Amino acid sequence: MADKHKVFISYHHANDEGYKKEFVETFGELFDGFIDKSVSDGDIDSDLKTETIRQKIRDDFISDATVTIVLIGAETWKRKHVDWEISSSIRETEKNPRTGLIGILLPSYIGISFDAETSDILPYDKYTIPPRLSDNIDCGFAKIYEWSNHPEDIKEWIHEAFNRRNKINPDNSLASFVHNRHGEKWQK
Repeated sequence: MADKHKVFISYHHANDEGYKKEFVETFGELFDGFIDKSVSDGDIDSDLKTETIRQKIRDDFISDATVTIVLIGAETWKRKHVDWEISSSIRETEKNPRTGLIGILLPSYIGISFDAETSDILPYDKYTIPPRLSDNIDCGFAKIYEWSNHPEDIKEWIHEAFNRRNKINPDNSLASFVHNRHGEKWQK
């Protein structure tokens, strides 16, 4: 049986609060605790340097989490706070080790795609999930899953992310979002 892990949940507050509450209510007993301190507009002075913002998110909001879960709805990829939370989570600091990282596609997410190399239909379009999460799926640091109501699935995904966090180097090379993004998809 997998160990319990403290998780930080990153999500689009305005659109996906209901799913986040359902996730915590359904699976909360599986974990030592949910660290529900996601960054909201106004929590951190946006005039600070990017590195200072990342450090504040990491030290003041994510602190003792071992895995970050990104709940992905239709517009999650657009949110600067989600980008900053992912960036801060996978960043190794003097005070805090990096967390593992997974994405979970919410039932509200719409965005399938076709993989030309394998001819597989994918349950997501990489350009409609957070770009930094996409980069980390590409490098093998993170994984993405479809919503599940099975506690054992969730527990396994989190434990695998915990184990991967120090075996694979994350990709944190993307420039941090300055503002929330707009449009139907992101582009490199």
